[in-house]
Amino acid sequence: MLRNSIVLLLTIFMYNTAAQNNFSSGYAQTKAIEMYYEIRGQGPALVLVHGGGSTIASKRGRVIDGFAKTRKVIAVELQAHGHTKDIARALSFEQDADDVHALLKALNIAQADFIGFSNGGNTVMQIAIRHPAQVKRIAVCSSFFKREGIYPQVWDFISNGTVDSMPQALKDAYLTINNDKNGLKAMHDRDRQRMVDFSDCPVDQLRGIQAETLLVIGDSDIVKPEHAVEMYRLIPAARLAVLPGGHGMYLGEITMHKVESRQPHIFVELVNEFLN
Repeated sequence: MLRNSIVLLLTIFMYNTAAQNNFSSGYAQTKAIEMYYEIRGQGPALVLVHGGGSTIASKRGRVIDGFAKTRKVIAVELQAHGHTKDIARALSFEQDADDVHALLKALNIAQADFIGFSNGGNTVMQIAIRHPAQVKRIAVCSSFFKREGIYPQVWDFISNGTVDSMPQALKDAYLTINNDKNGLKAMHDRDRQRMVDFSDCPVDQLRGIQAETLLVIGDSDIVKPEHAVEMYRLIPAARLAVLPGGHGMYLGEITMHKVESRQPHIFVELVNEFLN
């Protein structure tokens, strides 16, 4: 019994040590910005792109650690988010895509799979459109390509939104990294303005996505199910999964997190099966 306990403790210690040894972080200088990134695990490259108002920490835990068991996970923080500072430049999904592309070049990663949640999904679609040679497969989660794909009340909330109306969990995640309320406001305002200014993505761009694509939404998401089906019909090599719950509940998004839910584990398995 004692021997078994010792073996178990040694196994846990070796696993945790290996996990720590497979972690690195830093900043990559792109043409215009220093982007923060974190790398976990070993294996084929998998890039995670967060949504608006988020940080790596907002998505860490259950899905990032789950993917890192079999993958080299590169999680990024986009302009004005988390560790990556803001600069005098408006946000756009196209510019974010170019920034991620430049970061991967700086890290000598020629090709990768990508997962993007919410606004991060829009960025990942733009990576596939603008930099197809860098992309193997993409998972686009709770994202959209035209304004009518999101419920009108969501647009009303965004249009009238202030930093005070941000979910507290997202504010806490940012302030844990940067104890700077002005930086928090800048992040909110950048994200809000990008959404206010958003114009529909041309249909031909979706039809031109060459990468195999997994579309995922929740059945109570901010994205309409019929919009996800429309995207599924437009992207040539697309698959569609509709999972129970709201915006990001299936991946344990910090504002929708339920400790007892197994959905994040199911999501990891679903995406891994698609990527493999």
